[in-house]
Amino acid sequence: MVRRIRLNLASNLQVEFADREQALGRVEYWAGRGMSVVQVVYGPEGCGKTAWLLQPVELLRDLGFEVIYVNPINRLAIAEIGVAGLRDEFMKLIEEAINQNALTRIAWIAYNIAYDLIKATRGKVAIIVNDAFQVIGVRESTLYVKALLNLIEYPPEMYERIVAIAATSEGVSRREIGRHRWADLLAMWNMSREGFRQLYEQIPGNKPPTSMRFGE
Repeated sequence: MVRRIRLNLASNLQVEFADREQALGRVEYWAGRGMSVVQVVYGPEGCGKTAWLLQPVELLRDLGFEVIYVNPINRLAIAEIGVAGLRDEFMKLIEEAINQNALTRIAWIAYNIAYDLIKATRGKVAIIVNDAFQVIGVRESTLYVKALLNLIEYPPEMYERIVAIAATSEGVSRREIGRHRWADLLAMWNMSREGFRQLYEQIPGNKPPTSMRFGE
């Protein structure tokens, strides 16, 4: 059983990741079989993409993957990497990019480290890039997806498996990326009623009864 991460729902309230069982099952499927194309996830702002992408960091790590996660807009980077030298280099480069407000570099830093991880480990590597398209722009987003595809199709070394996921709320790049066959375009919407109930039940203190909230 993968540990459910805790997320900030409000300034003084953390909740456990809830719902999205089907989406997490999709990640497990990719982890078990590998990918032939990049998976690009689109959805409206606030639908839960960021929470969903943080949970697979835990899942993929527990499945033996070297995992890189970046979110340039939130200035967030996670490196679940067993190669200490690459982990240290990754975090150093990310810190420099943030300090210089060079957010466009963050996605490419993640790509370069993933490339080096494939060379170093020849094992299982996952790269998860969230909310980068808004930062790097439409044209470069297309080039970035093609670069991720090249990791899968033309790696620097033979590897066991690669998982490459990008997610965004930005819609213009969807049309451009969709013109090519470099990625599967997946839609994500707001969580289900049951998922909302799971979050609702974690909120402490007085609140309306579920019969009022869910129309039962």
